[in-house]
Amino acid sequence: MKRGAIFDMDGTLFNTEKLYRKAWLDVAAEFGEEKNYELPTAISGTNLGEESLRIIRRFYPNIDAGAYLNRVLEEVRAAAERKLELMTGVEEILDFFRTAGVKMAVASSAPVAVIEKNLVRSNLRGYFEVLVGGDKVANGKPASDIFLLAAKELNLAPKDCYIFEDSFNGIRSAAASGGVTIMIPDTVQPTEEIKKICAAIFPNLNEARLAIKRGEI
Repeated sequence: MKRGAIFDMDGTLFNTEKLYRKAWLDVAAEFGEEKNYELPTAISGTNLGEESLRIIRRFYPNIDAGAYLNRVLEEVRAAAERKLELMTGVEEILDFFRTAGVKMAVASSAPVAVIEKNLVRSNLRGYFEVLVGGDKVANGKPASDIFLLAAKELNLAPKDCYIFEDSFNGIRSAAASGGVTIMIPDTVQPTEEIKKICAAIFPNLNEARLAIKRGEI
């Protein structure tokens, strides 16, 4: 078993990726644009900063990308305040790793303050030694910075860490870091490219936990 485990947040720990996906589409009408169903997949996992703005501009070149992003974040935060759901198997895998002495981190494109708030609300904060947000790195996913920093703050090499992700950009980032990249698909299913760079793919964290327990990863 590896000595560290690093988790993405949206779509991996919390069932919030669907909220982002809905907001990326719904907000378009406010800006006089048609929904573009390619946008949510293209932007998923990015750092909600310059990279996200660049993608918004690519799809909607005639709007204020910053205003669009801010409206999406407002919609997601309001929805999450109403109901923040855990993904299947979260508590079980966190308990499993804690019992095994595996050090854990969250590495999310969201700001650290948002990560902290969500973990506290869900009574999960105590599981994690390290929180790394998109506001702590120069380059967001798909660059490897965020996972490299999380591993460094755990005092581990990336190769000694499982990294759990759901988005294409997150998987690319995890794989580039050298970590043991595990995809738990949420709103998108892996392409051939993504399959090739994953160590494993499971339908949920429970299945991942059982495979790790059996020594398969």
